[in-house]
Amino acid sequence: MDKQALIAQILDQLERQLQEALQAADEAHQNATHSESQAETQYDTLGLENAYLAHGQSMRVEALQQALACYRQLPLPEFSPQMAIGIGALVQVEDDERQSLYLIGPLAGGMQLQLDGQPVRLVTPESPIGTELIGKQLGDEVRLRRAGQELLAEITDLQ
Repeated sequence: MDKQALIAQILDQLERQLQEALQAADEAHQNATHSESQAETQYDTLGLENAYLAHGQSMRVEALQQALACYRQLPLPEFSPQMAIGIGALVQVEDDERQSLYLIGPLAGGMQLQLDGQPVRLVTPESPIGTELIGKQLGDEVRLRRAGQELLAEITDLQ
């Protein structure tokens, strides 16, 4: 399976999110500094609220820029069956009902990706699924939660 294609999807989604965040940050900054945002009374907090929003949007932009830089430089090692799962691993997990694919990444977890028509979820080591997978090997059993229930699944492929 082509992990580089997954990285390209991640970069594309992060770029789109960054453009949206830059636009939102610019709008929030303009609203915060607009003459109509100046407080007319001590209870008028519109300017302050816009300033907080602008700050939050700026922090989001910074986080997206950091994620983009990280994925542009991310090494994608090939994992052998004897290796422990780590960052850059593409992991297939099967339970009684279905098989799932996970890409372990350093940041921006939760993205939905596609690989050869199959859904792939990007997870980080800090996420519940990532925590369960990190350090495991091919053939190991893991406990996953789906729809509020704990399931036992097996790691059936590792790349």
